[in-house]
Amino acid sequence: MSEVKAFFDGLSSGVDASKVAGMNAVYQFNIDDAVYTVAIADGAVDVSEGPADNASIELTMSADDFVALTKGELNGQQAFLTGKLKIKGDMTLAMKLQSVFNIG
Repeated sequence: MSEVKAFFDGLSSGVDASKVAGMNAVYQFNIDDAVYTVAIADGAVDVSEGPADNASIELTMSADDFVALTKGELNGQQAFLTGKLKIKGDMTLAMKLQSVFNIG
């Protein structure tokens, strides 16, 4: 199992419910050829493979860079500024990546 898949497989149980309370958003992560959707609604986190119908934000990056980001070896803002992370959609949701998903 890849580190990327392992991250997403453990994500829903690893998110602090208090940090997503009242949050309603759909994140779509495009990691190389894989696509993961993370839907947050009413304090619950639902992770699925495949594209979202209505993503609030779409993040695209390589698997190597994503793994480095999740390990804290790559800074999210630096990744964005250097083109390693591409973001489409609600930028305020990108700013919540670290606090909600412990990314970046």
